[in-house]
Amino acid sequence: MFTIAIIPYVVVVAVVFFFQRHLLYFPSHHDGASRLSPWIESEQAIGFCREVPDATTIWLMTHGNGGQAADRDYVLGRMSETDSLYVLEYPGYGAREGKPTRASINQTAADAYRLLRSRNPNATICVLGESLGSGPACSLAKEATPPDKIVLVVPFESLASVAAKRFFFLPVRLLLLDRWDNVAALKDYQGPVEIFGATNDEIIPVKHAKTLTEQVTGARFTPIPGGHNDWSLQAGVKIQR
Repeated sequence: MFTIAIIPYVVVVAVVFFFQRHLLYFPSHHDGASRLSPWIESEQAIGFCREVPDATTIWLMTHGNGGQAADRDYVLGRMSETDSLYVLEYPGYGAREGKPTRASINQTAADAYRLLRSRNPNATICVLGESLGSGPACSLAKEATPPDKIVLVVPFESLASVAAKRFFFLPVRLLLLDRWDNVAALKDYQGPVEIFGATNDEIIPVKHAKTLTEQVTGARFTPIPGGHNDWSLQAGVKIQR
């Protein structure tokens, strides 16, 4: 009887393991209008951007798990018109080839960041991580020349902790392939870290943002109203140096 009862559970575990990236990444590939312009390097689509001559601050954004880079023009309302914004396109999103994984996303984030640094050696360059994008954003803290500031919106302390709460009936910590750990990534980062958590967030509950703040020395936490996808509508969110 026990063997018969355990078989459906094993099947569920196997399905989740082999299809977990389909449950985590939701890319889109549309050509809809955007206030951002294509960010192209050597004929390769890197993302979308708003370039400002002699920008006060240059921001690299790593976005959430749904949609694509062109969708993120809503960020413009939360930042200064004197700042440039570059939104990274993940592998397998938009027009960019490849498959999204922790390794591929972190690598493209590092490549984009290093490109901005090489092109703007004397500029202030900061990073904005949204939701799942908080993972690759925090990974940049380990760069030889780290970001001048890291801003995280509706983030997690570790992806495993979020998944373990949502799928409490599964051995998630054993199954998870893409293990972003933002606490570990920020351990030695000396720059300012600003964190915004949505109080009614049902996707990544605000306690994850609070836990991250508590475990990162000097991090500043700001609670904002609304749910996970409402943050760009909140006047309290200001993406600034």
